[in-house]
Amino acid sequence: MAHTKLDKVTKVFTEDDGGEIVAVDEVSIDIDDGEFLVLVGPSGCGKSTTLRMVAGLESITSGTISLDDRTINDVPAKDRDIAMVFQSYALYPHMTVRENMSFGLEESTDMPDDEIETHVAETAEMMGIERLLDRKPGELSGGQQQRVALGRSIVRDPAVFLMDEPLSNLDAKLRAEMRTELQQLQSELGTTTIYVTHDQTEAMTMGDRIAILDEGVLQQVATPLECYHQPNNLFVAGFMGEPAMNFIDVHREDETLVARNESLKYPLSESTLRDVGDATDLVLGIRPEDIEVGPVGEADSDHGFEATVSVVEPKGNESNVYLDVGDLDIVATVPGLQTIDPGDTVGVRFPEPTIHLFEADSGRAVHTRSLEALDDETIPQASN
Repeated sequence: MAHTKLDKVTKVFTEDDGGEIVAVDEVSIDIDDGEFLVLVGPSGCGKSTTLRMVAGLESITSGTISLDDRTINDVPAKDRDIAMVFQSYALYPHMTVRENMSFGLEESTDMPDDEIETHVAETAEMMGIERLLDRKPGELSGGQQQRVALGRSIVRDPAVFLMDEPLSNLDAKLRAEMRTELQQLQSELGTTTIYVTHDQTEAMTMGDRIAILDEGVLQQVATPLECYHQPNNLFVAGFMGEPAMNFIDVHREDETLVARNESLKYPLSESTLRDVGDATDLVLGIRPEDIEVGPVGEADSDHGFEATVSVVEPKGNESNVYLDVGDLDIVATVPGLQTIDPGDTVGVRFPEPTIHLFEADSGRAVHTRSLEALDDETIPQASN
């Protein structure tokens, strides 16, 4: 296990014409010993490049990476006491599972053969692949190959695990199963883990904390619930959550937010106004599951509106309802048994404790919901 720290780590690639591309821009993250940190962001955001710099597979343009206060910028990858699991599994096709798992120990340690065999057998049993030790990768399913790749890293007992989208090649059901297995393994082993994914479900369910990147810039590092309920900015708010948070451009007139064409007027309480300060051009955000949908007339007079249902997407336990509020398009998530049909006119309400407000020009959050209030907060769902 190891305390891992990235201090203003930057990676700049030089193009053939001499131009420069900043792939990672002064990223600083302090990762606790034994922590499971997830690097998440859209394709091309710099998360895999960051992981490869920690592994020693990519050079650092500037900044410092350290393990337990030991700077490792110039330490060869093989000497960093780090094990990496790749998206492609990277198993040797001509070797058996046993040989794949023992290869790293044979090449990088002076451990006796019988001790290596014991470590491999114990790890194979932990991973549930003890019956596969004499098979070759071509004889295994995708899930079995993934377990072998994980076992090959675990058997080395490294200070840090690095995982680069290791579940992306699996089908949805197996991916969900492996998420649970990985969390259990990491908890049992207590090894510091940095996990890269573009899948926000993996990020929300697996990480002790999430580090969100966009265009090489670190946007937020926080717990999953903090990133979801208290996003730093518009990017984080829009990236986390499916369906995405609704955003409405508004202008503050005294104590009221007014949308374009006055299609929506939303009065603010004194406490929310204090958060807003002098800002006038804002973006109102609300998550689909926080919108109340019910019969016309039941909506709160201050924060309620009439809307027309355009599309309903049933998902079993819930439904996504697409609504037209004047010239605004919003999506709400309602219980699956709530009967709503396209063409219906409904009442919708945005409870003020659930709204988010962002500066229009910078995207910076000026008001988010209170996590402390979530345990006590009860927002009744209107029924149809």
